[in-house]
Amino acid sequence: MFDKLFILSQYVTPQLAVSRAAGRLADNDRTPALKNRVVKWFIKRYGVDMSEAAEPDPTAYPSFNAFFTRALKPGIRPVAEGENTLVSPVDGAISQIGRAAGDRVFQAKGQSFSLLELLGGDTHLAEAFSEGEFSTIYLSPKDYHRIHMPMAGKLREMIYVPGKLFSVNPVTAENVPNLFARNERVVCIFDTAVGPMALVLVGAMIVGSVETPWAGVVAPNSSGVKAVTYEGESAISFAKGEEMGRFRLGSTVVMVMPKGSVSWNAEQAAGKLVRMGEAFGQVEG
Repeated sequence: MFDKLFILSQYVTPQLAVSRAAGRLADNDRTPALKNRVVKWFIKRYGVDMSEAAEPDPTAYPSFNAFFTRALKPGIRPVAEGENTLVSPVDGAISQIGRAAGDRVFQAKGQSFSLLELLGGDTHLAEAFSEGEFSTIYLSPKDYHRIHMPMAGKLREMIYVPGKLFSVNPVTAENVPNLFARNERVVCIFDTAVGPMALVLVGAMIVGSVETPWAGVVAPNSSGVKAVTYEGESAISFAKGEEMGRFRLGSTVVMVMPKGSVSWNAEQAAGKLVRMGEAFGQVEG
């Protein structure tokens, strides 16, 4: 009954207004006493391990978002070596991992979503990932919320796709159809040694915004899908393990690769906790 009420509440809640308001509050740096109380409550409530943070003092952060997107101590997340080793882009829990069935990606029992919709409606782009390899990783509130490159790549395109802001926790994934292709998201397409790679940063309820090193905070665009291409002098290259974005409050990353381009490591399965930089798969070819 609780799960049903939780799902129903998300349909009737003004998702955008609530999430944007939460984002503004999380950015507020003018009330440090209130910020400190909220940060300390959050650490206790979710069991955040501040011993891993580059700045372990929770009162040293100027805003809640600065705390939430905190850096880790150097070397605490070693990036697995090996030219053909693909690594986890984030800390989190694997929601699903495997191969797409044509255009459909498995979401949870009884639920799937469309690659075409996930990637913003570009048919040519979606075809490049048809029957491709995918993994979906959920970041809980306690996790490190910066996103890193699974392998070296060059940014080709960034696509902002407006949408809903349902929660992305396991209960919602099992009950809301087409969830990850329904929520607001930022699609980042990289050219790699084995073809295109999509890293989709999925927004959620209370997620203030998504930030990237090349575009800063990606502002909502209510007029529709907005794509920006990067080529020539504007092309940006990233090394394996390099930071490519961060969630200003938590969410989910969907990684999609072309069919046969990567084989996921056998131990990586739905429900497994992963850490950024650990070996996640082997690049083929």
